[in-house]
Amino acid sequence: MLNKEEIKQIIPQREPFLMIDEVENYIPGESATAYKNVDKNEYYFQGHFPGNPIMPGVLMVEALAQTGAIAILSMEENKGKNALFGGIDKLKFKKQVLPGDRLKLEVKIIKRKGPVGIGEAIATVDGKVAVKGELTFAIV
Repeated sequence: MLNKEEIKQIIPQREPFLMIDEVENYIPGESATAYKNVDKNEYYFQGHFPGNPIMPGVLMVEALAQTGAIAILSMEENKGKNALFGGIDKLKFKKQVLPGDRLKLEVKIIKRKGPVGIGEAIATVDGKVAVKGELTFAIV
């Protein structure tokens, strides 16, 4: 299990944009499983939406991307680099994520060619799919 400080040694994101709280496990270049504890005091709930707080879909996707970055940037040859979005495909939002939820984030790298690759990403709450799709990344 990696805590936030250990996560910061692998990926460059920092608060308030670090979207993962802990990493359960990862295999460099292959996969990662992480968690985001969705706290009622998250900055984005002030405006999304007052009286009906829902985690923005784009932030769920960012949390998945950061999880995939753990798998890719933990590879020895990628240490100190960054992984940027190259594309998003087949993305579906299935469930609202609310304050108090624990978002499980899973990314499996399904294709890599040079600095570009694709991760199969799925986020769940209590075993129910919140969002899933494919994320294309480029290592820079």
